[in-house]
Amino acid sequence: MGYSNPRSLANALIKRPVVLVIFRTDSHSGFDRSPSKDATQSQVTPSSLNAMTYDPYKVLESLNIELPQPATPKGSYMPMVIHDAMAYLSGALPTDQNGELLAPGVVGINVSLEEAAAAARLCALNLMARLQADLGSLAKVRRWIKITGFVASAPSFTGQPQVINGASDFLVEVFGDLGKHARSAVGVAALPLGSSVEIEAIVEIWP
Repeated sequence: MGYSNPRSLANALIKRPVVLVIFRTDSHSGFDRSPSKDATQSQVTPSSLNAMTYDPYKVLESLNIELPQPATPKGSYMPMVIHDAMAYLSGALPTDQNGELLAPGVVGINVSLEEAAAAARLCALNLMARLQADLGSLAKVRRWIKITGFVASAPSFTGQPQVINGASDFLVEVFGDLGKHARSAVGVAALPLGSSVEIEAIVEIWP
C-alpha cells in the first residue's frame, strides 16, 4: 500500500507495530544481512556461566597438584604465541620439575597404555603451567579449543585415542565445560628426547 504524503505514513506507523532488525557490518566480508546477535539474544551462555563459577586453582588444590614451572624451550621456537584472542601452545612433553621424562619410550613396546595416559596427563599439566606463566592466571582461559596429541607407537599399536584421553579427561576435570575441546590423536615413530607423548594446544583467552 502506498502513502500519498508524509502525514499518512506517520499515522500508519503509529497504528502499526514496528519491528526493528539490526544488521552487522563486517569490514572484511562486506554487508552481513543476518540479524545482530546482540539485538536478538542474551550473551550469557552455559560456557560463560561456567567461566564465572569454575575455579581451576581450587580443583588443582583438591587434587593436591601444584602447577610446575614451565620447561625452557630446547629449540628455536616460542613456547606460546598469542594472536588476536587465541593462544597457540607448542608441544609439551611429560617432564617433571627436574626435567625428567615420565614413561619414555614407545607405546606398545616398552611403555604401557596406562603409563602413556599418565604421561599425557602430565603434558596437559605442563600446558597449564605455560598458560599460567605467560598469561599470569588460568582465569584468562576462555575455552580450550583443540589439542593435538602425538604418541610414539609400535606399528601394531592403535590405542592413541585412549592415551590422549589422559590429557582430555584432565582438562575437563580442571576446567569443566571450558576444558571440552576438539582433538586429534596421532601415532608416530618417535618423539623428541625419546618421549612417549607430546601434546600441543590452541586456547581461546580473555583480552
